[in-house]
Amino acid sequence: MLNIFTVAFFGHRYIDNLMTVQELLEKKVIKLIDEKEYVDFLVGRHGDFDRCASSAVAHIQKHHRDDNSALVLVLPYETAEYRQNREYFEKYYTDIEISQKAALSHRKAAIKVRNREMVDRSDLVICYVTEEYGGAYSAIKYAQKIGKKIINIAKTEDC
Repeated sequence: MLNIFTVAFFGHRYIDNLMTVQELLEKKVIKLIDEKEYVDFLVGRHGDFDRCASSAVAHIQKHHRDDNSALVLVLPYETAEYRQNREYFEKYYTDIEISQKAALSHRKAAIKVRNREMVDRSDLVICYVTEEYGGAYSAIKYAQKIGKKIINIAKTEDC
């Protein structure tokens, strides 16, 4: 049976040092796909960090190794952006999931519900959190509370 290691990404909507963050993420992704049998990378699509994480995984899959990982977009509900660009999304991401529990939640709570589901599924959470507020911070606090391993690349000496 395939041993799947699951990683969830969370970070702030706006980040200043995109290139530095991208490089740090690529290093982490390479290490994970080289060490693990198979890795599911779970990402959202709500800001700079999410796009940076998706780009890092896609870049490593294209230029390093693509046979033991998946880039999974996890949406809290079906968005207009997704409906209008379904073909693009299906080419870019290995898989696209819509959280049923989040989709049934109140719109303002849906992202938080989806984030908790991503944390629950994860073996590791990689984040970029510098502020003690917002959705990414809440996801990290939840991950800490339930004992998930967390790597905050904003706290590394490289950043």
